[in-house]
Amino acid sequence: MTPSTSETKSRKRLFIRTYGCQMNVYDSERMRDLLIPLGYEPAEAPEGADLVILNTCHIREKAAEKVYSELGRLKPLKEEKQAAGGQMTITVAGCVAQAEGAEIQRRAPVVDLVVGPQTYHRLPELIARVHRERGEALETEFEAEEKFDALAAPKRHVEGYTAFVTVQEGCDKFCSFCVVPYTRGAEYSRPAAQITAEVRALAAQGVREITLLGQNVNAYSGEPPAGEEAGGRWGLARLIRHLALIGGIERIRFTTSHPNDMDDELITAFGGEEKLMPYLHLPVQSGSDRILKAMNRKHSSAQYAALIARLREIRPDIAMSGDFIVGFPGEQESDFEATLRLVEEIGYASAFSFKYSRRPGTPGAAMAGQVDEAVMAERLARLQALLDTQQQAFNASMVGRKLPVLFEREGRNPGQLGGRSPYLQAVHCDGPTGLIGHIAMVEILSASKNALGARLLNGESCAA
Repeated sequence: MTPSTSETKSRKRLFIRTYGCQMNVYDSERMRDLLIPLGYEPAEAPEGADLVILNTCHIREKAAEKVYSELGRLKPLKEEKQAAGGQMTITVAGCVAQAEGAEIQRRAPVVDLVVGPQTYHRLPELIARVHRERGEALETEFEAEEKFDALAAPKRHVEGYTAFVTVQEGCDKFCSFCVVPYTRGAEYSRPAAQITAEVRALAAQGVREITLLGQNVNAYSGEPPAGEEAGGRWGLARLIRHLALIGGIERIRFTTSHPNDMDDELITAFGGEEKLMPYLHLPVQSGSDRILKAMNRKHSSAQYAALIARLREIRPDIAMSGDFIVGFPGEQESDFEATLRLVEEIGYASAFSFKYSRRPGTPGAAMAGQVDEAVMAERLARLQALLDTQQQAFNASMVGRKLPVLFEREGRNPGQLGGRSPYLQAVHCDGPTGLIGHIAMVEILSASKNALGARLLNGESCAA
């Protein structure tokens, strides 16, 4: 049915730009879900939008400056909208908003609203206040429990067959390089019943794979559903087993984890729960015990390696992913070489590696022995070369194997489908569009650094 003129005029355009981690992707989706009932439609670009939200990340050193740069680009668009008789409301959300809210208001008067990651559930109320007053509003107080209670009701609108589900927020580890405890607050775990309801709703929309999210997701310790209190609070493994019973959900993943919270029950789950994918992102950050101590990681490189060995004993085909920071204050060449040795010992299917970035307010920013930028760049290049070699070798080891692939979309070429292997690798394969949203067995024929080429066991093939 064609909408009436009045209905068309009442619709408002919403543009959200998301920076950083998967948690922010989830948060952006939930902000969109909160605003759709108010008449907002998602827009592909900020031009002409009625509401622009920058959902920011504060992990990297220049994150805040990227936000100010983007605000500079938005200013003429807002002025153009206003000259045409409309209004563009600009909101800065996320971790930069939490860390630098007052400074954002001082430096960027174009911003109407600043919302921290624990208060975006109040967006409808705050935007209404801005519209009434056209004044500035700053909302960055922590209250994670209130946030998730408020988000329990709005239905999520997902596109595709995979979805992120936040189960835990915040971190109590206080690694000396990290701003998360200051921007996301203390660890908070959502009640299992609330998570279950969200996943059931996702399954009803056709979602087949969920990724459980948390800044420290394996520290999950949630209230169990009513009637199951006898066993105490649930850990992540118990939650995974519970969610695996939901019809339609075929695959479960989780990220990001801390080595100190990989308990026996979670390790065992990799061997006993077939819906839990054999792929684990477990950051170590450094292979040097001296640097790990300075980072306040509270584990040694030997403990980390022993943990991986136990996981591989339980699930021999598990693929490992990791995070590495190069050039942490005080890092010597011998410390960096210890990192290279650990990488060679573990063997990674994929990894993320970065130069150390000073974050104001963290202990690391004030430490002596800040490493020269050129030294960091040279070490990072060496580390990434090793990690790239390992990733290519892992992908090459798939050739000739038969793997189940969840097909998610049409590929770039006619007749091609794109999906993911259990190890999170991109897989391209010729096949009918009717397979989209389903898992099918393929044979891997070729491998590149970033993708696998395959053929359906009863179909055609294509190159990676």
